Amino acid sequence: MARRPVLEFWYEFASSYSYLSAMRIEALAEGAGVDIRWRPFLLGPIFAAQGWTSSPFNLYPAKGRYMWRDLERQAAALGLPFRKPDPFPQNGLIAARVALYGADHPWGATFTKAVYRAEFGEGRAIADPGAVQAIVAHLGLDTDHVMKGAQGDANKTRLKALSEEARSRGIFGAPTFFTEDGEMFWGNDRLEQALAWAAGERPGRG
Repeated sequence: MARRPVLEFWYEFASSYSYLSAMRIEALAEGAGVDIRWRPFLLGPIFAAQGWTSSPFNLYPAKGRYMWRDLERQAAALGLPFRKPDPFPQNGLIAARVALYGADHPWGATFTKAVYRAEFGEGRAIADPGAVQAIVAHLGLDTDHVMKGAQGDANKTRLKALSEEARSRGIFGAPTFFTEDGEMFWGNDRLEQALAWAAGERPGRG
């Protein structure tokens, strides 16, 4: 059997549009015959390097107002629940560590979607370790084992390295998608195009 192409999905738990992508990428990828590699990372250091102290949606209020209304419309169109989290952006460090640890286990994608659903679907805070632990427990996982692995030095170092890799590869926002030939696509509205490119479809090809 031929190996299926892979699309890297780089996401940040503070990213509102990553919520939309996370909740729909699996079904779309299956239809396109593409496998997904889930890549949680931290945007904070990338923003800080540009002199930003918060999300650009906070720094530019008009842009923020538009984003929230646009997110509400898109979530409704997809049949997804939506509730603005307070505060925004949420600190997703602990959730990102667990998601990265889970990337090596079958429950990784399920955990990521559960965090996004809690954060942007229900408006719940995710910065508190207890909130993340509750999500892990709700999935029926061994909470102590998962949190110990996620908070271990090796996994912390791995997340730092992954976030640095994001910066070095030119990522400036989330969600971002990379195909195996290095083509980069940014934004939830480019997900379908990224999957088509990953599957070998190119503009102008018959």
